Amino acid sequence: MTDVKLTDDEWIKIREFLRHDPNAYSGTDETVCRCFIEAVKWVSRSGAQWRLLPTEYGKWNSVYKRFVRWCQAGVWERMLAAFAQDADLENGMIDSTVVRAHPCAAGAQKKRGEQALGRSRGGFSCKVHVTVDGLGNPLRLRLTAGQRHDSTQAQALLEGFDFERLIADRGYAAEEFIAYLLSRGIQAVIPPHQRAKVLREYDKWLYRERHLVECFMNKIKHFRRIFSRFEKLDRSYLGFLHFVSVLIWLR
Repeated sequence: MTDVKLTDDEWIKIREFLRHDPNAYSGTDETVCRCFIEAVKWVSRSGAQWRLLPTEYGKWNSVYKRFVRWCQAGVWERMLAAFAQDADLENGMIDSTVVRAHPCAAGAQKKRGEQALGRSRGGFSCKVHVTVDGLGNPLRLRLTAGQRHDSTQAQALLEGFDFERLIADRGYAAEEFIAYLLSRGIQAVIPPHQRAKVLREYDKWLYRERHLVECFMNKIKHFRRIFSRFEKLDRSYLGFLHFVSVLIWLR
């Protein structure tokens, strides 16, 4: 693969964040840290097992353990939040997508952490809930079991974001959620349920912008470690999701 190496510009931006994060790295091992991030990118892009990591990136087990430590410490999530500070908050969009889980994702003991795995029409799966800004750039991601309804994560996806308008599909048209948006002064660009007693008006022209959140989900699924879930614990899979989202900000 030719696109797994970080460009100098990408590394400079990532390094600037890492220098201010106490759980990431010290400035003395900059070359090693860049190699580590490129190793994570290689695994994300290829979808390969950690033990198949090319030797040029170092010992696979050491890279894997460092990735897990960063997941546990929330480094990847904070990295995304840092890059998302320049978001366009005029419009916001939320949506979800179901990801099939590989059989190796099953079997984790509950005491090791949350798993966010379940059974849906698509089989053994998890659901990725996302928030993007007005340009389709990622802001927040959440995981649930595949059978959970979209609306269960709606308010959590919006917490802390002051959008002027929220664009979403009918899965978020519950009256309780619409009332929540209105209480925050956010215009709801959400089609009403077809069987609703009152057919609420919405901006049909602006609703066309919803394709941006679907485009984002299409982009992340070009990374094979995202397209199919292999991780047993949700924090590890979220680590890949946050990292790939950072790469989208860097494009």
